[in-house]
Amino acid sequence: MKVVILGGCGDMAVVAVNLLIKESDVEELVIADINVEKARKLAAEVGPKARAVKVDANDSANIMEVVKGFNVALGFVGPFYKFEKQIVNACLDAGTPYVSIMDDYDAYLEVITLDEKAKAKGLTMICGLGNSPGITNILAKKGYQSMDKPEKINIQWAGGSNEAVGPANVKHVLHIFSGTTLQWLNGKEVRVKTGTNMKMVDFPAPMNRLPVYYTGHAESVAVPRTLKGLKEVTLHGGVHPPYIARLATFFGNLGLTNTPEKRENLAKILVPIESIFATGGIDKSVFRIDAYGKKNGKDVHHYYTGVGHIAEITSIPCVEGALMIARGELNKPGVHSAESALEPDDFLPRLEKRGIDLKYYE
Repeated sequence: MKVVILGGCGDMAVVAVNLLIKESDVEELVIADINVEKARKLAAEVGPKARAVKVDANDSANIMEVVKGFNVALGFVGPFYKFEKQIVNACLDAGTPYVSIMDDYDAYLEVITLDEKAKAKGLTMICGLGNSPGITNILAKKGYQSMDKPEKINIQWAGGSNEAVGPANVKHVLHIFSGTTLQWLNGKEVRVKTGTNMKMVDFPAPMNRLPVYYTGHAESVAVPRTLKGLKEVTLHGGVHPPYIARLATFFGNLGLTNTPEKRENLAKILVPIESIFATGGIDKSVFRIDAYGKKNGKDVHHYYTGVGHIAEITSIPCVEGALMIARGELNKPGVHSAESALEPDDFLPRLEKRGIDLKYYE
């Protein structure tokens, strides 16, 4: 099979490159990046099956040219609120299935407008198959399916600041703690202020107990559209150490991050001093999903947790989904979120075989 990774030199993507190159049925792996020299260096490091090409996410014709003829394309080009819809549209026009780690709620709302186009072309597109969203959505579906009458799903994630994330993720954090986002409350979609509704969550070690807030991730808009009948679906996020989330919210409240241009400008200041924020942080990221409802006439509460290095728990789901599509194991035309495309009992064991630490409390 032939596989192309868009944004293949990013901090989140390098793990995916190293996983895919080891698959015996991957005959060709193209690392596509705006920084083609960096892509060439990475291709030389991973072996002869890999080669580098330049891709410009602002140029739809260029994206089409790069992805055309491949069995699947993986998307690691962020920030996703800026690029995802254009990339998905270009892949559709090129006739190439696509799987990405897209995480912004507004990007999700944009790409699902392409669902009918994807169905008409018979192409499977999964947008948001990383750790959060991604694994979190599939665990939400596991909780949903574990009950006779699921009622409420609360999804929480937290990132450690002592991990390499890259400039796109810095812009993403500024975005998700700026302005408003959407949550599913009392059976309907409600717009709320980001950085509010603080609650303390007991995550697995080494994160442990941490404050989290409403943030602009995609789960709270995707999950209630797929898993019908829920009264509540919420998404809270945080960072260790906790002051980083408060600082991002502070920037948002000042109006310093309410446009893509402002986030670009602030990121130029923050990225060179990113190591300062690692002080006191940890080098793992975590998630926890709590599901509530009724089973056999009784109230039940099931919850699920995961922990790992962010690049690994982000790349592994994307790689697994892409391989399933390229191998013909998954053919579900349309634009999907993770829980829309995948079944927990099939997909979660695949992640565990690759070393992702998941725990189920039912």
